[in-house]
Amino acid sequence: MRFMVLVKASEDTEAGVMPAEADLAAMGRYNEELVKAGVLLAGEGLHPSSNGVRIAFDGEQRTVIDGPFAETKELLAGFWLLEVGSREEIIEWVKRAPMESGQLEIRQVFTEEDFGDAFTPELREQEARLRAQVEQQQGS
Repeated sequence: MRFMVLVKASEDTEAGVMPAEADLAAMGRYNEELVKAGVLLAGEGLHPSSNGVRIAFDGEQRTVIDGPFAETKELLAGFWLLEVGSREEIIEWVKRAPMESGQLEIRQVFTEEDFGDAFTPELREQEARLRAQVEQQQGS
């Protein structure tokens, strides 16, 4: 089972305040545990929303909205993508994160089976081909 762990933004992350060396070291140790356990697929921090844009869709119209965005509590500062055996296991991993404050949100990633019959054999083949291409590009 794959899960995305969403790191919620704070006033500090939105202001571009970088973590202290001790915080980076603690996060490095935690990430190392995830790697050694074979559960870490990806994990990154995100720049403040002042560096971001949103694209609003209305039919054929596309509108670009420059950051920063209001409601800091609704924004993200980073993420981990983890593959574990169960919901309970992801909860145990996330409870060990070196966080002093804030919130982490856990969301399960869809699998092919979740889409049922709508995910036809042709669409499954296309998905497999695209994943193989991405893996090949990342290996380069």
